[in-house]
Amino acid sequence: MIADFLFWRTIKTGDLTVIDSFGKVRTYGDRNEPSVTIKLHDLATEWRILWNAKLAVGEAYTDGRLTVEEGSLLNFLTISFKNLNNWGKHPFWFVLELIAQLSRYLRTINPVGRARRNVAHHYDLSGELYDLFLDEDRQYSCAYFDYPEQSLEEAQVNKKRHIAAKLHLEKPGLEVLDIGSGWGGLALYLQETAGANVTGLTLSEEQHSISNERAKDMGLEDRVRFKLQDYRLEDGSYDRIVSVGMFEHVGPAHYQTFFSKVRSLLSSDGVALLHSIGHVDPPTTTNPWITKYIFPGGYLPALSEVVAAIEKERLIITDVEILRLHYAETLKNWRRRFRANREKAAALYDERFCRMWEFYLTGCEAAFRDSGLIVFQIQFARRLDSLPLQRDYMYDWERKQVSATSQAAQ
Repeated sequence: MIADFLFWRTIKTGDLTVIDSFGKVRTYGDRNEPSVTIKLHDLATEWRILWNAKLAVGEAYTDGRLTVEEGSLLNFLTISFKNLNNWGKHPFWFVLELIAQLSRYLRTINPVGRARRNVAHHYDLSGELYDLFLDEDRQYSCAYFDYPEQSLEEAQVNKKRHIAAKLHLEKPGLEVLDIGSGWGGLALYLQETAGANVTGLTLSEEQHSISNERAKDMGLEDRVRFKLQDYRLEDGSYDRIVSVGMFEHVGPAHYQTFFSKVRSLLSSDGVALLHSIGHVDPPTTTNPWITKYIFPGGYLPALSEVVAAIEKERLIITDVEILRLHYAETLKNWRRRFRANREKAAALYDERFCRMWEFYLTGCEAAFRDSGLIVFQIQFARRLDSLPLQRDYMYDWERKQVSATSQAAQ
């Protein structure tokens, strides 16, 4: 077995059984859970996995050249991530990592035109696809769970409420900029709950069209507006700026540009909130399969990279919160919903697409549980006195909203 050269060096935890292209069977790990059996269907796949497993495993699963015979894809990817620290024992690891590090900035340079193409690759897929696994509001970012089995719909409302509380929308009529506004759910929520005037920016034609339709249908088009525009082309002054799930597409080469632009758009007493996926390790590289097939141009920052860029623009960090397992729970819900609607997804695209999407959702869930991925929310301002002295204002606002919702439901 060619891939044996890789597996016996890296798989120390879990119970992984591999059937190679000749039918030979090998088992790796300490025989503890999770347990899974996979099959490699051809010799070329074994060679590709040996050379660059981080890319080739996902490609092989997508193409049906790697199949799960016993157990689940989640078990397989959980074992993979639990053994990630053994990756240095991969015979080609040093070369691959050196190449990836050297090309990190080049691969994440995202000028306006390229940024729009990257967004279209993912977010301009059929809207019907996203209806198969997202909540009704199409929140495509980390939810905020009170407890693991809370419904996705409730957890996504929690997320919007939590973000709104941190924006300190203490009076109606504040001008808010939403950079990366998605399908418009957060912008509409901020208007409905706090009376804010919101401008949303997106590079997705699909999202732009749906967002404006939603605002019009709700009679809010004069208070919530969406532009098909890059944030770098925006001007004006805003009391609040929020960005959720967009910063992962900026790239480290543009961090200074991003925060410089936010500073120029933020009023002197304004408040901003950044919600982004990151990781607990020092700056590193993005998984090559994710970059190639799911989020071209994407990069997950270390908190240290973001903080340094904020400080250089003389912006003041006023609050930081790390959401640890909330995205793992979000992805678990998305994965289950997608599997329940798999036949509909296959009708929209094909079987190969379904395997790719399953690998994406499942791999990300496993990564958030076992490879140090997190979500951080960073609140920052231009002045020290832009916010109340104590952070109780956040909790007070959330409790008020929960109480109002509860009374309205009675």
